[in-house]
Amino acid sequence: MSSEHDTETVPPLTEHIAPGTATDPPVGSDGATTVTVDGTPVTVEAGATLLDALEAVETDDEVPALCHYDREDIGPRSTCRTCMVETDAHGVVPACSTPAEEGLAVRTDAERASEARDVNLDLVLSNHNLRCTTCGKNGRCELQDAAIDEEVEEPRYGVLDDRGQYEPIDDSSSFIQIDRNKCILCNRCVEACNDVQVEGVLRVEGSGADTRIGFQSDAETMDDSTCVSCGHCATVCPTGSLVEKGMTDATTIQLPGFTQTNSVGATTGASDAPDAPMTPKKREERATSDGDPTAAAERAGVEDFDDESDSAADAESSDPWTADDGGSWP
Repeated sequence: MSSEHDTETVPPLTEHIAPGTATDPPVGSDGATTVTVDGTPVTVEAGATLLDALEAVETDDEVPALCHYDREDIGPRSTCRTCMVETDAHGVVPACSTPAEEGLAVRTDAERASEARDVNLDLVLSNHNLRCTTCGKNGRCELQDAAIDEEVEEPRYGVLDDRGQYEPIDDSSSFIQIDRNKCILCNRCVEACNDVQVEGVLRVEGSGADTRIGFQSDAETMDDSTCVSCGHCATVCPTGSLVEKGMTDATTIQLPGFTQTNSVGATTGASDAPDAPMTPKKREERATSDGDPTAAAERAGVEDFDDESDSAADAESSDPWTADDGGSWP
């Protein structure tokens, strides 16, 4: 088989996606090293970071690491800076992305490091929708756990309610709900989507206060994106920003921490049309069969299709999110 034939007929594995960790520099140690954590010597393997050393012993202070995910192909990104520790050689550094160097002494209870962690945790909380008791991640949220461990009663920089700047909840997908008001921009979902699943759906877009998780296809909603509904983004999300449908209201038990009432803001809902997992190939087929209600019903798995469903199709076409012009945020 010729190489010319291969290049003409075999499509690439991925097309036009921006990777996350593929271009990240190495952050681990070159070989096995021994560091001292709060006076306790710890030997870690090659490729280890200071966070690995902290997790191997009982530290004097709690050190949350909200943007860290314990997989080599996701992060670390050092975006939340809630894992700051003090070292004798480099001062205050993020433990998740600092290599474990031979002979390095680390303190978790140093005043400067403790204050840095507290400030950064409060900054994350101040830009978060603190509706813990009605959140689908209540009881399994890493931000909630960190706030409880650090005994945070009220973030020093206020909360999202004080500004009233809520983004609409994206409820368009049949499989995953996106609440960007709970996103801490840890980048885990982007890397899980691009580097692990290699789907190339998500990206970080915007800058400053307008930074948000978006779609590489420039879609406005999850349902209009090229998402294949694998669910990995929701699996790695540390908060309730990405939650599987069916779990969005599953945990409403009272737990310590923040107990404000329900979510605030508009919701981008799904159309009434039945849906199914949308691979890029299926999306292309859907585009070619637009305007044919029978084909749409067959594609969605509806066996007994009749003309009564025309009313549902009419309702869908009047929905600003399914109209050709794309609509605008409600």
